Amino acid sequence: MKFLRVLTILVCSFGLSAAQALVSEFRDLPIDGEKTLFTIHGSNTIGAALAPNLVKDYLRRKGAEQIEVQETSVENEKLISAYVRDSRTQVYVAVAAHGSGTGFKGLAAGSADIAAASRPVKDKEFNLLKGNADMRAPQSEHIVGIDGLAIIINPENPIQDLSVNEIAEIFSGGYQDWSELGGKPGPINVYARDDKSGTWDSFKGMVLGKKKKLIGTAQRFESNDELSDTVAADASGIGFVGLASVRNAKLIAVSDGSAKALLPNKLTVATEDYALARRLFMYTPGESENPYAAEFLEFALDNSGQKIVADTGFISQELKAVTPEFYADLPPDFRKLTSDAQRLTINFRFKQGSAKLDNKALKDIERLVDYLQSQKQREILLIGFGDKKKTEKRAKLLSKLRAMAVRRELVRNGIYPKESVGYGEYLPVASINRSEGRMKNRRVEVWLRESAAIAAAD
Repeated sequence: MKFLRVLTILVCSFGLSAAQALVSEFRDLPIDGEKTLFTIHGSNTIGAALAPNLVKDYLRRKGAEQIEVQETSVENEKLISAYVRDSRTQVYVAVAAHGSGTGFKGLAAGSADIAAASRPVKDKEFNLLKGNADMRAPQSEHIVGIDGLAIIINPENPIQDLSVNEIAEIFSGGYQDWSELGGKPGPINVYARDDKSGTWDSFKGMVLGKKKKLIGTAQRFESNDELSDTVAADASGIGFVGLASVRNAKLIAVSDGSAKALLPNKLTVATEDYALARRLFMYTPGESENPYAAEFLEFALDNSGQKIVADTGFISQELKAVTPEFYADLPPDFRKLTSDAQRLTINFRFKQGSAKLDNKALKDIERLVDYLQSQKQREILLIGFGDKKKTEKRAKLLSKLRAMAVRRELVRNGIYPKESVGYGEYLPVASINRSEGRMKNRRVEVWLRESAAIAAAD
């Protein structure tokens, strides 16, 4: 028993040490003084809870004590404070969550070290900061988690699913009574985030597009949680929030084009197959010159930080193997290939108009290589998909080339996938009529199955 207790202590100590190795101890702090370590400006989706939670755990791992999140006199601004015993110093991290656009303005003005955004950098923001750095380079753009843009209604509403087009019509005033959509007769009350919000930018881009405008009677909110609570209390209400803010409202499934309606969950959001999945970003102008900000981002992207992402209610990028739902219209050879296989919560996608992996995919290669170190007895399958081309043969060829592009990166890291195949335009996850949808359909799935040699031995 004594041996087991000692072994348990050693294992726990090792786990803690491994996690803390991501960050170093405080150094060169003023004695009996105060220091602001770094500042985060931008998205309310990130700044409301995720950023403070990440900062708290980061400070804890650095050995800080008395860590507190303090509300300031300004709404949606927080100050995370902590005490460093060795130097008797009070340290701070400031978070101002007034919308994604304000983060890039903060970087440009030098008032923010990190810009939090719930959508990619826009061209005008890219141009604003191009004198500082390439904001689309891997050194500048950091994907810290995945969010599902949740469409919510009152729990008593019988509607179960809607298409992206139907949602667009509702929010632009095309549908104004629930009976037009198969629901109970009654007016539709629309609730939306304010126009400074990255959640609004994502909704506008993914749902309304350039041709539709938000109905003028929509009630606007700066806070996800407040919007959700309002919808939950309104029998006629409908709104959109980040996945972590569904609270007591009812979540509905969403389809895009001919794709199957999906509820946002760990697999559908992590793979970005869900029609309204979006990435959560933190931007720096190149590699941050602030050592604390740089170290914090490294922690946030590691599995230790990703656990905080999951605990906060978002979808982490830590890899999991799951058994997915199979659809009746799957090709027989696809069924045979993936029978008794599990799918990883990862999809590889590519830069727009390019065969090069995007910034998330580059980081995901590292995650996949690390994950596979513990999966020596399993075979890896890479399955490429794409969008409609002039011929089915060409669509299959291009999708296989995408799978081969991922294979090359894995081979460089000593990983040799068992098979790399392409299925062309099968199983679209988004509308082929939008450029964003076509990009989502151009993907490579990762599957794991028991090694044939192991199975034969059994």
